[in-house]
Amino acid sequence: MVHKEQVTTIRPRSPWHFLDLDELWRYRELFYILSWRDLKVRYKQTVLGVLWALLQPLVNMIIFTVFFGNFAGIPSDGLPYPVFVLLGLTFWGFFSNSLSKAGNSFIENESLVKKVYFPREILTFSAIVTSFVDFLISLLILIVVIIYYQLHVPFLFIGVMLLGVIITAISSAGFGLFLASVNIKYRDVRYIIPYFLQLLIFVSPIIYPLTLVRSSFQYLLALNPMTGVIDSLRSVLLSGTIARPDMLVISGFTAVISFFVGLAYFRKTERYFADIL
Repeated sequence: MVHKEQVTTIRPRSPWHFLDLDELWRYRELFYILSWRDLKVRYKQTVLGVLWALLQPLVNMIIFTVFFGNFAGIPSDGLPYPVFVLLGLTFWGFFSNSLSKAGNSFIENESLVKKVYFPREILTFSAIVTSFVDFLISLLILIVVIIYYQLHVPFLFIGVMLLGVIITAISSAGFGLFLASVNIKYRDVRYIIPYFLQLLIFVSPIIYPLTLVRSSFQYLLALNPMTGVIDSLRSVLLSGTIARPDMLVISGFTAVISFFVGLAYFRKTERYFADIL
């Protein structure tokens, strides 16, 4: 019986070749391993462990409610301020954690990138999966707070939430791929990312409603993918309808554009990663 030799040929991909789903599927086990590794590293040998993922949004909710809801008297468009701010913090935490981890994913796995061939974007996608687990934990707290205030949750809220998760993941992947690629050449990007996220939280409707912003600036804020997601979820929870569907459409469109721009830049610079590292 003659066995045919299987030969694998690795060629550089065209910068215009965006996402090879077949290749990603072949490396799905590596994706699972990297995601599980990140989760173990995150909670291994920590005093609080998973409890920290519960305490962080809860403490932030209490601080924001006391200072911005009570002292500053910022309105919440009819929602209890703890629910109002926690809903924003839940999705903002998913976005900021995903972007922060994804932006440093290539640098933190330098030896792996230099020695072994695999679709590099797996590193970015696995970082988002790790942040998604934290998001689910924060979501549990949000559900408990909603039940405590006896708010009616319409079925549309679940649909908008799923859409919000998709928009958040897509935008995080796009910005993450771009920043991770730039980070390889310019290492100070890792210090810029946290500062950038601190500034971005104030141009996101997390501690204030979108109605406080002048109407001419609302569309500008909608270019931030989190704006449409957070505002739509609040309006559905309050009235059962999406008050500003155009905001959600703009944020979704921005997320898709950012994904393809980030992926295109990643493809353009990918071939030089091992040499620069």
